[in-house]
Amino acid sequence: MRAWHRVVDATYGVGMIDIAKWMAGYEAAWASDDAGDIAALFTEDAEYRTQPYAEPIRGRDAIVAWWIDEDEPSVPTFTWHPVAQQEDTAVIEGRTVYPGADTYRNIWVLRFEGDRCASFTEWWMVEPAPTD
Repeated sequence: MRAWHRVVDATYGVGMIDIAKWMAGYEAAWASDDAGDIAALFTEDAEYRTQPYAEPIRGRDAIVAWWIDEDEPSVPTFTWHPVAQQEDTAVIEGRTVYPGADTYRNIWVLRFEGDRCASFTEWWMVEPAPTD
């Protein structure tokens, strides 16, 4: 079971994707690893890049299979906030803390078709350990 701390501080305009709702679905899918929860996030022909220049995982079924197969080093906590949003595109900044393992800072660029993500690209880096 993952622990979540949601940080949302954006106002959404008419015609924009409801990014808070989509992120709640993302968090639920991450916690459940349920194929239906994951599939509900993506278009049939979605592309998911784990790094900007990585070969994308193509297609909803492939994304679901990859997601379920991923192992987590521990039960993480995750915080996020929107950086930018315009109509069908959102940029999210997140922080994922794996207790006893690394902490990651993330930037995600998400492009939507309707209420599903058609393109997901991650920029992630390991957060340096504090120096006391």
